Amino acid sequence: MPDEGRVDDGVDTIEPIEIQEEMERSFLDYAMSVITARALPDARDGLKPVHRRILYGMYEGGLRPDRPHRKCASAVGDVMGKYHPHGDNAIYDALARMAQDFSLRYPLIDGHGNFGSPDPNDRPAAMRYTEARLAPLAMQMLGEIDEETVDATATYDGQNDEPIVLPARFPNLLVNGVNGIAVGMSTSIPPHNLREVIDAAVHVLDNPQATPDDLMAYVKGPDFPTGALLLGRAGLEEVYRTGRGSVKIRAVAEIEEGVRGDQRIVVSEVPYQTSVETIGQKIAELVNDRQIDGVRDVRNESSGDTVRLVIDLKRDANAQVVLNQLYKRTMMQNSFSVHMLALVDGVPRLLNLAAALSVYVGHQIDVVTRRSEHRLAVARRRAHIVEGLLRALDHIDEIIAIIRGSQDAAAARDSLMGEPFSFSEVQATHILDMQLRRLAQLEGQKLRDEQAELLARIGELEAILADESKLRAVIKEELVAIRDEFGDDRRTRVVFDPGDIDTLDLIEDEEVVVVLSHKGYVKAVTSDAFRSQGRGGRGVTGAKLRDEDYVEHLITTTAHSYLLFFSDRGRVYRIRAHEIPMKDRTARGTALVNLLALQQDERIQAIIDTRTYEDGAYLFFVTRGGVVKKTRMSEYDSSLRSGLIAINLKEGDELVRVVQTTGSDDIFMVSRGGMTIRFSENDVRPMGRATAGVRGCASRATTTASLAATLPATRR
Repeated sequence: MPDEGRVDDGVDTIEPIEIQEEMERSFLDYAMSVITARALPDARDGLKPVHRRILYGMYEGGLRPDRPHRKCASAVGDVMGKYHPHGDNAIYDALARMAQDFSLRYPLIDGHGNFGSPDPNDRPAAMRYTEARLAPLAMQMLGEIDEETVDATATYDGQNDEPIVLPARFPNLLVNGVNGIAVGMSTSIPPHNLREVIDAAVHVLDNPQATPDDLMAYVKGPDFPTGALLLGRAGLEEVYRTGRGSVKIRAVAEIEEGVRGDQRIVVSEVPYQTSVETIGQKIAELVNDRQIDGVRDVRNESSGDTVRLVIDLKRDANAQVVLNQLYKRTMMQNSFSVHMLALVDGVPRLLNLAAALSVYVGHQIDVVTRRSEHRLAVARRRAHIVEGLLRALDHIDEIIAIIRGSQDAAAARDSLMGEPFSFSEVQATHILDMQLRRLAQLEGQKLRDEQAELLARIGELEAILADESKLRAVIKEELVAIRDEFGDDRRTRVVFDPGDIDTLDLIEDEEVVVVLSHKGYVKAVTSDAFRSQGRGGRGVTGAKLRDEDYVEHLITTTAHSYLLFFSDRGRVYRIRAHEIPMKDRTARGTALVNLLALQQDERIQAIIDTRTYEDGAYLFFVTRGGVVKKTRMSEYDSSLRSGLIAINLKEGDELVRVVQTTGSDDIFMVSRGGMTIRFSENDVRPMGRATAGVRGCASRATTTASLAATLPATRR
């Protein structure tokens, strides 16, 4: 037994540990806490924990759009005391940002008072002076949260519950964007137009396998609350395909002429996250340092929501040169770095446009499913009670007599649950809980109407839960309603980037002749190299080829046109005509294997040129075994350098000819044995790219077809 009076100093409970291990574990715990519980948004509702807690705290505190504004200090105190165990300044800064129409494209908080301006020196007034309530759009973030649509967890002190994620009935992650810096990672998602993002989400609902390129037809680019111009689409395509990149933003500026003939530059829209004060100050510094000449004065004439920065120029200044200098040296043009990082299932993930919308659509399917299950359970419970009330109405006198004759409520309930009524416990309890006068005044018709309405509602909810297409249709309908109510036109315009120069812009679209020899040597020659000749001309040398080589394909096209090379193995390769080296008229050319990823002993059997892939144009294929196939030109619109399957070939067969048709031509097939067949192209139905085709020659004598030609139907 331990000695009496002995003091346990805790030495035996101390566990030695390496300080390096403890530091690593503690830092990792801290880093994960910052990543998952502070700095990064959830991909489903696009909110960080502090923003989610502010919206939910104001919702629970009654600060809703149909109620008066209350002091921000009240909202901050409720959020800090119940949900967010951090400083009041941090909470108020987050609340104020959600009320700033220059920070969020669609503010979620309706504020009264001074909530600051884009000028970094103009901070929001103290929370004791400002007032706030939820904006109408914020109610769509919290929609149906009381119908068990999302999971809840205990707050930091265990006294309350808070939602893990909000229902978010619109894609807030993309609509309002977010910025955050965690440990070792950061996120920067720009705001977008509500209409465009919802249209893209509707497309994902209809086409779950949609690609970023498909969705870019709806989402034109970020839509910043301050407007301005987006330069070019190259950066946008990279951002939406990979989830990271940068876009160029430029201020809207016009050169105006004054009354006395002097010129000035007027800026009416500035890039996101900058201000006219910052730009004006920077211009003044550049002028004082003599880095910009030609500026006489800078004035900030902004008023209220109107942005106007006037830059007066000297008489001898070139206004366009000065404007270009301002774009280069000030925040009138800058780059917005995009890094679409968000939490998916609690793990940080880099999301492209399709992935971000797919996560959101999956969340909405879960929300609407849970909401429908909740409403179905409520409707079934009420229908069960109404059914009991209707039966009670038919025996109202007997039931009243039983209630009056019972010793207590338990005995009355047991009597109602027994013969001859057989009410359920829920029904019997509801009947007993009603006042006697209400029980006697029950109106049968109202109950029957309510029962019919409940049964119809139950059937509708059961159909939605049983059919995912109907569930998606409900989500689509509600998204479209939000789009129509809250959507507006774009503020940021996507324009051509003067700094972007397409390769084709540097190449003259001249007429060229492409020559391919039997042994695979190709060259491009300008058409001017072949001079026109009169009658009886002797001709000119078109190419000097080696022994046993000869010109097999010759095609006249333009430098910007696509060339489709079809090989004997049923593959097609695409390059532009200008990618073929230009050679002299008599030159041998370049080996085609240096331009195309041809396999060993693979031969080109046909060359087709096109500038666009017209939907009405077809390609007609013929194989050595007499198989034919017709496919739309658009099926071969791919830039894959390694080639595509143009036709599936059986073992031992090979492609011998490809011609372009209109879809209504006559086809001639001539065999090596001298047999010919002619048929209408309409007899061959269009097929996909990677298909085998159908038999074109029925006779064995024509199974080595080596030629395919077309004749317009009008000449039959």
